[in-house]
Amino acid sequence: MTQRTTSDGAAIVVEDLAKRFGEVVALDGVDFQVPTGTVFGLLGPNGAGKTTAIRILATILRPDRGRASVLGHDVVRDPDGVRYRIGLAGQYAAVDPNLTGRENLRLTARLAQLPKRDVRARPDELLERFGLTEAADRPARTYSGGMRRRLDVAAALVQRPPVVFLDEPTTGLDIFSRNGLWEMIRELVAEGTTVLLTTQYLEEADRLADRIAVVDGGRVIANDAPSALKAQLGSTVIEMGMGDDAHAARAEDLLSQTLALRAEREGTTVRLASDGGSRALIDMLRFLDDHELAPATLALREPSLDDVFLVLTGHRAEHAAAPPTSDGAGPTRGGGTP
Repeated sequence: MTQRTTSDGAAIVVEDLAKRFGEVVALDGVDFQVPTGTVFGLLGPNGAGKTTAIRILATILRPDRGRASVLGHDVVRDPDGVRYRIGLAGQYAAVDPNLTGRENLRLTARLAQLPKRDVRARPDELLERFGLTEAADRPARTYSGGMRRRLDVAAALVQRPPVVFLDEPTTGLDIFSRNGLWEMIRELVAEGTTVLLTTQYLEEADRLADRIAVVDGGRVIANDAPSALKAQLGSTVIEMGMGDDAHAARAEDLLSQTLALRAEREGTTVRLASDGGSRALIDMLRFLDDHELAPATLALREPSLDDVFLVLTGHRAEHAAAPPTSDGAGPTRGGGTP
């Protein structure tokens, strides 16, 4: 399938996108672009607006404001042109549990109007690629969660779409199944596919995405490469366990107010990001000792996306899947939270 891109090489363009469900603002002026042949991650907690953005891009929902295009095709003015060029795997597997894996993929191939020879050949190719050949003639209801997820992603790829939307594809999977799906995503991109991935898993975004937009409250609050986002925090993160809440609160106040350090407290843990390395740690420990405060535990590490998310949003990313909402989507392809 021939790919079209915008003049600046973006496969997906989103400008000032807004969507409201009653009193709930799901998207509030979202902007981002996805370069062709890359993985772009939308990272944020439940309710941040990630799935709503995917639904609009997949032409399931219409935006209230703004515009979006996929390979040069506007999602409102040319929805058929968009649908012809995308694959979509939602948060919940959309396969028919009573059909076999092979039957599910053949049905998808027929719905995609593939040539007759491909209706038989393409499912077999995907079953082998996704490690489902031995289970191909079993009903999908007998599959494990990881197998159903792989079958769902395979169904999204039946027509060889140049752009694939994966909405929290690994939620609920064990680590083995998650790693396998990560490898499949890397293979797709190596073949030239553009992947837009939504996830709550910071490690997933860090490992897969060439660029990440952090979404919170319906807005993009950061957009950069994972390494650049982490570099904003400095070269070292210092974590101190202070034993109890009172000591932690006092340490946070002293470090923030007196030393003007960027200190964050989470329970009994005080966390700081610094470019000073070991010198900053020594100075900080001496200062705390002068105020009769001593950490019970101490750790130094490189910044993570979890640290970035905490600094940007004031809270950590939620790692729990949420049930479908009532804005017109259930556990189907493209379902999930706004």
